[in-house]
Amino acid sequence: MFLRRTERRKNGKTHSYWNIVENKRLDDGRVVQRHVLYLGEINSSQAAVWRKAIAVFDEDAGRSRTLALFPEDRCEVAAGDACVVQLRLSEMRLERPRQWGTCWLAGQLWQELELDRFWADRLPPSRKRTRWDQVLQVLASYRLIAPGSEWRLHRQWFGNSAMADLLGADFGLAEEHKLYACHDLLLQHKDALFSHLVGRWRDLFNANFDVLLYDLTSTYFEVNASDLPDGSKRRHGYSRDKRSDCPQVVIALVVTPDGLPLAYEVLPGNTADSKTLRMFLGKIERQYGKARRVWVMDRGVPTEAVLAEMRNSDPPVQYLVGTPKGRLNRLEKHLLEKPWQDAREGVKVKLLAEDGELYVFAQSYDRVTKERAMRRRQLKWLWKRLRQIAAMEIAREELLMKLGAARSRAPAAWRLLDIEIDKERPSFTFALNRKKLRTTRRREGRYLLRTNLTDNDPAQLWQYYIQLVAVEEAFRNLKGDLAIRPVFHKDEKRIEAHIFIAFLAYCMQITLTRRLHALAPGLTARSALEKFAAVQMIDVHLPTTDGREILLTRYTHPEPELQLLIDRLKLRLPPQPPPRITTAAVTKADRRSEDLLT
Repeated sequence: MFLRRTERRKNGKTHSYWNIVENKRLDDGRVVQRHVLYLGEINSSQAAVWRKAIAVFDEDAGRSRTLALFPEDRCEVAAGDACVVQLRLSEMRLERPRQWGTCWLAGQLWQELELDRFWADRLPPSRKRTRWDQVLQVLASYRLIAPGSEWRLHRQWFGNSAMADLLGADFGLAEEHKLYACHDLLLQHKDALFSHLVGRWRDLFNANFDVLLYDLTSTYFEVNASDLPDGSKRRHGYSRDKRSDCPQVVIALVVTPDGLPLAYEVLPGNTADSKTLRMFLGKIERQYGKARRVWVMDRGVPTEAVLAEMRNSDPPVQYLVGTPKGRLNRLEKHLLEKPWQDAREGVKVKLLAEDGELYVFAQSYDRVTKERAMRRRQLKWLWKRLRQIAAMEIAREELLMKLGAARSRAPAAWRLLDIEIDKERPSFTFALNRKKLRTTRRREGRYLLRTNLTDNDPAQLWQYYIQLVAVEEAFRNLKGDLAIRPVFHKDEKRIEAHIFIAFLAYCMQITLTRRLHALAPGLTARSALEKFAAVQMIDVHLPTTDGREILLTRYTHPEPELQLLIDRLKLRLPPQPPPRITTAAVTKADRRSEDLLT
């Protein structure tokens, strides 16, 4: 190990940053460097202390050579008998415990999706024999198992995992420049990957693509928009993360009702939802051809013009879309005349045909109960808070700030109150607007849907719509479990490649989720990965009396409950790696140490 200094100029001043770096020899004899520890800005005396500590560490590591595992007195060996190796027990070493179970499971998912074959054809080895397909597998597995930055993967995670053992490779897969360079090779294969996944979803889960769920989300970047280059997709826009102060990109995603992803697109952060649907309709038709598909979307995604195009196309593109409750103002009179029909247990609907479309007014008992409880809780808190503010003796400016804070915390309840602020004095009055409350109660738990599927069963239409939770769940997994942000890249293409790798990780995750769903619907992919994380790999070193050393690399035996899960998933653990024996001769100093120990 050694110290490395990196200089960086900032605000006209040169800053020196220090790292501890170690050399690692690869299988082909080359030596690469791994950043072990970041020290930051340290002074010259601190650097000298670190150099001394590293020198002591290396010297000590060079002296400590364990030579034994089993006692040599277990059996008597004839002199010169090369067929028998005597081992020593007192100096057994157990080294390099590392994560094996989750890495192996990720590899099984990678192979099940046949991504190994797909990427082997498209990412051939470089002239320096870099296996780009394996580098990508490491990146996707890392995103699935313990998402973080590429720097953390290089410095910490890869060395603590068994990815090198499972792939038959070495630390070369985690060289930092390779991790970043791999991003540059991916985006050109995005459409081919989508087509490949459709075939795998069909083969693995007998998936059909008659119903497609479409929605959008955003992810933000904590940078200044003024510092971004012209044409960057990172722009200010409507933020689903409530971070309108940060530039963002919009991610549009199409999934099946089972959450199986078909395609996605990264759009500029200021893209309006209503301007994306026409583009995606054309993309799906070009890639998968025209077919009878039902597009299910939330309100705000389609425009009236796009819906008209969908109705008038040949053949018509079928849709089911949520409609803002404000549209009830125009249709409520006609809907009141219609009778309720039972769509399913706890759900009633009213149907209204108008202008070649069918309006479905649905009422869910569960949603009524939930929304009513939310409204009551919010209104109770707001009423109490307004009484507290009214009793305060504060200036007018502070009063307005406190009222604004209360409004932002309980916006739905705020709309049910009539609040009048005195223009002269720092006081206000508030009262419940009972007419608004009655209207709100009447619309709680009710949805207005519109569709051109005029011949479908209302229960089926309702089932289509509630399946939108699948795409919302996909977004939650991408943002939460797979930690799509923070994004540490600055280059636009690498940012999109980062999202591409997160998409690959989600494909692996949803594959595991679908496998688990048939066995135990309550068992999530994350809980399964945590169970597999208990299986570790360790190196057992067995020194011999003739100066050689036997190396046994072994993964730990799974606990009974994990073995049961493995059996239920129809997986089979691989055989333990074969033992290896070194032929390196020991030094005279080691011989003397050996004599003293025996």
